[in-house]
Amino acid sequence: MAEITEGVVADPHGVHESTGIDNRKLGMWVFLSSEFLFFGALISNYLLFGNRDFEGVTPREIYDIPFTSFTSFVLLMSSLTMVLAHDALARDDQEQTRTWLFATGALGTVFLGGQVFEFTEFVQEYGMTLTTNPASSSFYLLTGFHGVHVAVGVLMLFSLFGMSLRQGRLSERSGLNLELVGLYWHFVDIIWIVIFTLVYLLSAA
Repeated sequence: MAEITEGVVADPHGVHESTGIDNRKLGMWVFLSSEFLFFGALISNYLLFGNRDFEGVTPREIYDIPFTSFTSFVLLMSSLTMVLAHDALARDDQEQTRTWLFATGALGTVFLGGQVFEFTEFVQEYGMTLTTNPASSSFYLLTGFHGVHVAVGVLMLFSLFGMSLRQGRLSERSGLNLELVGLYWHFVDIIWIVIFTLVYLLSAA
């Protein structure tokens, strides 16, 4: 319950006393730090097993680098549209904010569609499933875990878009929410750069 001081209701989402950072933003940074540990473990797991020879097909034998490069480019472009959405909101340009939010969510959806297509092709064309061998297991766990994060980000983006349509504008409070979603989205993109480089490019070299 918010405290009342001299007739003013204190903001329950104030700044952290020792850091001076908004509690929600601080919470997001703590959450993302823990996610770095999860992804670090999964990436290390893939590096341990991904380049070994096992019975059955392994991921590095069937990568479609041009296709994955295209979907990676799409995801990276979504970081640009996320920045444009944040900049538009800072200028109180609600129409442009909605446009760039929708564009970011749409680009994330395209990336997810590409990942589903890739997984489907690996299973149907090459018979590589989650249980084929340790290399395939580590690949699906890592890229699938990242895909779940992208899907969550897309839901948050379209939720903000819907909120903007319903309310007619994003409020100052919603502006911070957009900033938090932006932090999460840039994190997802940065992680993919690492995954694409280590898992796809270096493994297929």
